[in-house]
Amino acid sequence: MYEIKEISGPLVLVGGCSGVGFDELVLIELKNQEKRNGRVLEVHNDLALVQVFEGTQGLDTKSLKITFRGKGLELGVSPDLLGRIFSGLGKPIDNAPEIIPEKKADINGATINPYARNYPNDFIQTGISTIDGLITLTRGQKLPIFSASGLPHSRIAAQIARQAHVKNKSDSFAVVFGAMGITFEEADFFITNFKKTGAIENTTMFINLASDPAIERIATPRVALTCAEYLAFDLNMHVLVILTDMTNYCESLREVSAARFEVPGRRGYPGYLYTDLATIYERAGRLKDKEGSITLIPVLTMPGDDKTHPIPDLTGYITEGQIILDRSLERKGIYPPIDPLPSLSRLRDKAIGIGKTREDHPSVANQLFAAYAKGREVRELVVVIGEGALSETDKKYMEFAEQFEMRFIEQGEEENRSIVDTLNLGWELLSILPRTELKRIKDEIFQKYAKKS
Repeated sequence: MYEIKEISGPLVLVGGCSGVGFDELVLIELKNQEKRNGRVLEVHNDLALVQVFEGTQGLDTKSLKITFRGKGLELGVSPDLLGRIFSGLGKPIDNAPEIIPEKKADINGATINPYARNYPNDFIQTGISTIDGLITLTRGQKLPIFSASGLPHSRIAAQIARQAHVKNKSDSFAVVFGAMGITFEEADFFITNFKKTGAIENTTMFINLASDPAIERIATPRVALTCAEYLAFDLNMHVLVILTDMTNYCESLREVSAARFEVPGRRGYPGYLYTDLATIYERAGRLKDKEGSITLIPVLTMPGDDKTHPIPDLTGYITEGQIILDRSLERKGIYPPIDPLPSLSRLRDKAIGIGKTREDHPSVANQLFAAYAKGREVRELVVVIGEGALSETDKKYMEFAEQFEMRFIEQGEEENRSIVDTLNLGWELLSILPRTELKRIKDEIFQKYAKKS
């Protein structure tokens, strides 16, 4: 008979345990026949520390019945996962029946061995010009969105999920959407949006609401990635995984760490936050012997708009770039408010150019970056010296920066631009500047494309 030693926060300390393993599932039965689930976080001698998914409210140390189930948390997988909506632990919440699984997969899958990886080099078209043209998403890449409170990251994530597809690939494409700690209104927005556009047919959703137990959030991204691994590596699909909001995940991790009285790291987060995030992010990628792939877009809100906060800081070390949303662009009414200058895709050059997008793409992207940066410098200079002191070239750069924000960055929430449309628009904007200023574009590229825009 197991003995309940202590209940602290979301944790239960159980004594008299033998043969209990790390990460083992636990069934907890209350006196009123209510059942809750948990997992073993730590084992020491005959003591086991159990994390309760539904929380410990209402539990007492005298009347609990504990059963160790001899296995870890698993997700039943089959092709029927597509088009369905589940809780953060993989339970159906769409009033449809349980799926009949082909197999059950442990949610704590291994990260991809670097030796087994295939290099990401295929272009994924999102239909958003700033991403496709400048911060290009590559199949198998990990490209996070750094947002902040009040910015439209949910709308952007939904738009990417609706519009994304692998260009020049005939293979099946799917989206796995994992939401952690979102409000009911946000959940309803995503579900309604996907159903209205028909995107739900190729999407699997795992939703953990803000009112759901915080402990469930720790499992949600792993459940979503387990589903993605099955679709990608068993069914050979190209899978885009969107996880929002990773900040809520990290807050739950800090809550459990505090309840375990662990020595805190930066800003109270556990010292193993980097390692824990890596076990999630590094499950995305391509395998040498598999046709399918997992591309990951984690969304996180930066507390206090601070890029040096541990969550965005560590995420930036693990992933291959970042898409940064800018509050000043949002104040101008620009959607999506993506600032291309601090944003980065480290794999961009591997996914663009001849045979991938178009041969002029690298030149156009580099020139747009340079021209917009120069235009922003001129805009700041005007505050000091006034517009009357500007040269004619400087005025052209300032005009370019305004047009670039209003026409290239700005686009409709339902507007799905092809990469050809994006590049042609880039040429049209570059025509504002004299040819002598387009130093990153070779003459043969200029002659071939500039007059066709």
